[in-house]
Amino acid sequence: MDKILEALVSSSHPLTVKRAIVKKVMEAAEKEVTEEQCQALYHLTTRLILLGEDAFQRQVGLQVQEAYARYHRDEFARFFSKECVLGLLQQGYGSLDCRDPAILDFLHGSLRLLISCPAVLELAPLLQTEVLRIICERPEPATCAKLATILTDFPQCVPREKAGVLFCQQLVRTFAYFHCPATEERELREYVTQVTRVSVLLQGIWKAEPATLLPSLQEVFAIISSTDPSFEPSIALACLVQHIPLQMITVLIKSLTTDQNVKDASMTQALCRMIDWLSWPLANHVDTWVIALLKGLAAVQKFTILIDVTLLKIEQVFNRLWYPIVRQGALVVLSHMLLSFQHSPEAFHLELPKPNEEKIKFVLNQSAWTSQSNSFASGLLKITGKSETGKTGLVNLGNTCYMNSIIQILFMATDFRRHVMSLHLNGCNTLMKKLQLLFAFLAHTQRAAYSPRSFLEVSRPPWFTAGSQQDCSEYLRFLLDRLHEEEKTLSALQVTSPKPEPATTSAETLQAAASQPVADMPSHPDPVAANGDGRTLVERMFGGRLSTAIRCLQCHSLSEKEEPFTDLSLAFCPSMSKCHGPTDEHKSSSSVGPCQGAVNGGSESSEGSVKEGAGTRMERPVVEPTLSAPDLVDYFLAPEILENENCYFCERCASLQRAKKVMQVVVAPEYLILTLLRFSYDATCHVRRKILDNVGIPLHMSLPLRQYGISASSSSSAAATSSSSDSPDSGENLAKKLKPSQMEDGMMENRINSETHDSDSEMLSVPYVLSSVVVHSGMSSESGHYYSYGRNVSSTDGYVAHPCPKTLESSSLSESSTDTHEEMGCAEHKSMDWFLFNDSRVSFTNFESLQNVTSRFPKDTAYVLIYRKQEVSGQPSNSGPVVNGSRLSGEPPLQKELMDAITKDNKLFLQEQELNARARALQATSASCSFRPNGSDDNDPPGSCGPSGGGGGGGFNTISRLVF
Repeated sequence: MDKILEALVSSSHPLTVKRAIVKKVMEAAEKEVTEEQCQALYHLTTRLILLGEDAFQRQVGLQVQEAYARYHRDEFARFFSKECVLGLLQQGYGSLDCRDPAILDFLHGSLRLLISCPAVLELAPLLQTEVLRIICERPEPATCAKLATILTDFPQCVPREKAGVLFCQQLVRTFAYFHCPATEERELREYVTQVTRVSVLLQGIWKAEPATLLPSLQEVFAIISSTDPSFEPSIALACLVQHIPLQMITVLIKSLTTDQNVKDASMTQALCRMIDWLSWPLANHVDTWVIALLKGLAAVQKFTILIDVTLLKIEQVFNRLWYPIVRQGALVVLSHMLLSFQHSPEAFHLELPKPNEEKIKFVLNQSAWTSQSNSFASGLLKITGKSETGKTGLVNLGNTCYMNSIIQILFMATDFRRHVMSLHLNGCNTLMKKLQLLFAFLAHTQRAAYSPRSFLEVSRPPWFTAGSQQDCSEYLRFLLDRLHEEEKTLSALQVTSPKPEPATTSAETLQAAASQPVADMPSHPDPVAANGDGRTLVERMFGGRLSTAIRCLQCHSLSEKEEPFTDLSLAFCPSMSKCHGPTDEHKSSSSVGPCQGAVNGGSESSEGSVKEGAGTRMERPVVEPTLSAPDLVDYFLAPEILENENCYFCERCASLQRAKKVMQVVVAPEYLILTLLRFSYDATCHVRRKILDNVGIPLHMSLPLRQYGISASSSSSAAATSSSSDSPDSGENLAKKLKPSQMEDGMMENRINSETHDSDSEMLSVPYVLSSVVVHSGMSSESGHYYSYGRNVSSTDGYVAHPCPKTLESSSLSESSTDTHEEMGCAEHKSMDWFLFNDSRVSFTNFESLQNVTSRFPKDTAYVLIYRKQEVSGQPSNSGPVVNGSRLSGEPPLQKELMDAITKDNKLFLQEQELNARARALQATSASCSFRPNGSDDNDPPGSCGPSGGGGGGGFNTISRLVF
């Protein structure tokens, strides 16, 4: 087997053939294999993993080794012996040095394969000795970070007792050599992540073995108090401060300040370096320790040290005030230093840096962006006090943040907005016309925030209670279905009517049709529709198709069905959810299929009105999420075995049989909407709880797409798709449809051979780029607030991709492809090209703020994501609207009817501004005769209920938040 595999990976056969044979090799692992064959395979896969010529060889090595180690663990334990580990750590492997990160990655992966095997305990003493030796050699941060990951996953490999104390001391000493040579932001972030990972390891050791804490702190002080001019310890030591218990401040400070062995020069050096730590962005409590040490020195009357340190460092501390991320700690230390320096004005007469006029204006505008300080700027936009972003907010009309957030993300869907704005709907009074008018106001009004009252009245679902909180994903789904049905009805009227109906009659007919129950998108669109292909605008922009295939594992017959979708509802795997544990609903849903809700349904709707406590808001250190949106897509599309009580009724076998269910996307939408099913029902407490897991949101992702070839079988499959899609129940929850008792009515059976089916299709990786995200802030579905992040993205933004055929069996997104897309995205997206929409407030933000919002504010979690498909070379583009026979690449011209409405409203707004200015002038003259204690409360937008319990909005913590 090893000879076959070795010849295969180095051959010139196509990748598809290689992958197929590798799959057979992996399947052979389930059978009996001799000891010699296992050892030969393990040696070969190790060579491929460590010395593979390309990514394919390394991937094959990993997959084959994992497969054989799973079924032949004892043989793998004998292969991964002490001699093997010692040789890798001391001598390396082939041309790889022993310090190469690939060596540590291989060790980590091998230990994970033996995680429940006694062999790990046998290797632990050896690894304890080796990691201590490696740390004493002062490795680079990347190597230390990989070691920290191994020791975190396998704590039995951490040195113990006296060796543990020495290990902690040497690790602290290694921290002092963690200098950062990075010049780019990406490298700096990677460096901070590596340092943080090692500090977390040290924190875990201190908690597990408290006896190691005090020697470690003594080592820290010895490092920072060193007066050796040739050695400057790294500022990375600052990240250790946050892990020191604050209860130890009094004891440690007293010990330091009263120790006669500590020279004044050493204490001065130590205090100066601690003040330098204020520049470390993720360090907490540094200001607390600095002030405690300053007070301790004053208590023992060591004034010379205080004077020297103040004069040396006060200018540096002052400069830190320019950086918001470290401003709070620097301000506390600066205040203490100035207030306590009372014997001389020397500290106040220093030549502090004087910023230029532009810098002063910038800082002032940060704090007073709603003031009239920008009234001298040109243009009506500045005069009216509109947000500096140029974007328009939406007034909250009483618990309507669910609607505001959805409207903003649809508006930021650039190509959808352009199509809507290019429609000629004069004289109509349809929902699409209302949306077009709303989009026109968002783009061109001079108001800071527009009131969408008329749109709310026509777009609110009939079952939504006015004034109460609702589910934004449910509203989005209802809105898109209404728009689709209206356009479909209009197309049908144009086909059946011999003469065109008046616009008013069409509008009335559309409104009557819109009040009917909404059906799913038809498989065969009407022949007369926009764009000439019979599809509605919603279908062209948001519509995709999902294929569900169930294969009987007894007779291998295949039953296949296609269904349309406008969004994918992504459930959390029960093992993923850590917040409230797997509830009963979670367990039952996950046992049925890979999706808790499924396409076009399944998310919990929110009810009630509960106010979150403001005191629970707390910023936390940024922690990288362990789960990402691509992981949830993988879980949604993962194959599932139907067995036990969920067996499949096979018509050919005429009985319940074990079956394999596979869902695949066969038509990729232009805009991919992902809804994270965060609300689950707790049967014990009879409440809907929120899953607070932090889900990583990649800037770029790929969606696996099965593309069918032109053949007889594919034609029959298309025919089956057409008939099944027209079934009455095509809009129901997929999870319900796939139960054995309900599959017979709506599914067309295709009994074809497995090999024939696979030969007529191939898997493509469709690239997508993130367009917008709706965030839910709150602890449950009954309370909280919605706000959104968005940016302008079209199909040609980012990069032009090439079709990539893949054989994706169980993974929709490879880590390598995701990382590649991330690197490309980081280079292209600017720091201020994202906008934060929080009802009437709109501000600049960046992608990092979106990525870290849940890490900083645990109650604020991504709920609805919209990705824009990127243009693929060789495929037709559906990016821009067609006007007068030509496709527009920019914003379409504003139609006269819309322009008149906006002009009229802008004139009215200017009149309101003038009246308000006159009223303020009158109030100023009579200010001595009147007093309003809580006048600012009148400025709260409708629906405001005071400070929010969520962290939300990335910077709105000092402004009243809406909590419903």
